Amino acid sequence: MPGDPYAGDPAGPSDPARPHGTASAVLPTGRAVLPTGSTVLTAASAVLTIDLPAIVANWRLLCGRHPSGPVAAVVKADGYGLGAPRIVAALHAAGCRHFFVALLDEAIAIRHLVPGAMVAVLGGLAAGAEAEYACQDITPVLGTLAEIEAWTRAGQRMGRRLPAIVHIDTGMARLGLDATELVALQRDHGRLAGIAIEYVMSHLAAAEVPDDPANEQQRLRFAKACAGLPPARRSLANSSGIFMGPGWGSDLARPGAALYGINPTPEQTNPMRAAVSLRARVLSVRAIPAGAAVGYNAIWRAARPSRIATVGIGYADGWHRALSNCGMACFDGTPVPLVGRVSMDLTTFDVTDHSAIQPGHWLELLGPHQSPDDVARMSGTNGYEVLTSLARRVHRNYLPA
Repeated sequence: MPGDPYAGDPAGPSDPARPHGTASAVLPTGRAVLPTGSTVLTAASAVLTIDLPAIVANWRLLCGRHPSGPVAAVVKADGYGLGAPRIVAALHAAGCRHFFVALLDEAIAIRHLVPGAMVAVLGGLAAGAEAEYACQDITPVLGTLAEIEAWTRAGQRMGRRLPAIVHIDTGMARLGLDATELVALQRDHGRLAGIAIEYVMSHLAAAEVPDDPANEQQRLRFAKACAGLPPARRSLANSSGIFMGPGWGSDLARPGAALYGINPTPEQTNPMRAAVSLRARVLSVRAIPAGAAVGYNAIWRAARPSRIATVGIGYADGWHRALSNCGMACFDGTPVPLVGRVSMDLTTFDVTDHSAIQPGHWLELLGPHQSPDDVARMSGTNGYEVLTSLARRVHRNYLPA
């Protein structure tokens, strides 16, 4: 069926909702019935396909661009909304041995999937949870003297030096040792004597703008900070930093967004492979006369007799309301304008010029003709938010690595 990439199986070839190796029957409505023995029906109105081979290929490309040391994978926020367990398993099988998350709970959720790998928590050391980090072999990123002292005390109680990453703030003013704490640490290296320092790290604030003077300022500040600390491996470059040249190379790079196909070089052609596609089902198509309004508050009216397709995705699924009257989809590679307001569960498109579109067809919202970065420009955000906003009720389908 033209424009229907999921004809015959709306869940796709590797539906995690059904046992491996089983197929689903498909009702005329397009609803997929789970295998015999299950009474649950899946009626996916929106399907997000995650290309695990593309994510692995992106990691390998980044490794090639960072010869000074290994490349980690930042998989916080459930792998940028795409499903951390499946992503970390694929990357670990490909050879990745360093993973970063934001929260302790995120680290615990993936620890068993990556034996032998470092799992580090960027958000620091949660007070009172020191034993949990140590017992689960999770590495905290320490960004205050208080965290360093608490981690040292935990090691003393356990009779061993515990691994950690020391975070230096060089310009973000978020997390990391500030200038006062850094001086105190440089004057008294004994504060670090009870810790096994894996890396000293900092985070670039403007690496996606390579000629921003803040980048060089941060690089110099980081070098100066490390020179005053005990010798340790360093970690600096994020996704965009990897593309800024050897001066930003270090012992460990920490890309996130680039792994998932977000462009780390916004002023140039995206060097990364697209890793996601998002399709939404057309639920109805209706004819309206010229002058008729569509959606809440009548912010769009038909200038001619029109056909309006209502699609099963809305802001509750993470399709931003900011796309109202300015977003688009694609059908067989051709743009289809979004008209009216994006509502909670539904979005409307003007398909007057697309007579082939009928209920049951699928529109491409993310994919080869519209990237997360494209959608971000339309909605006034960035590709990171486009991906992390996608709700769990959007059905996930994984292409196997």
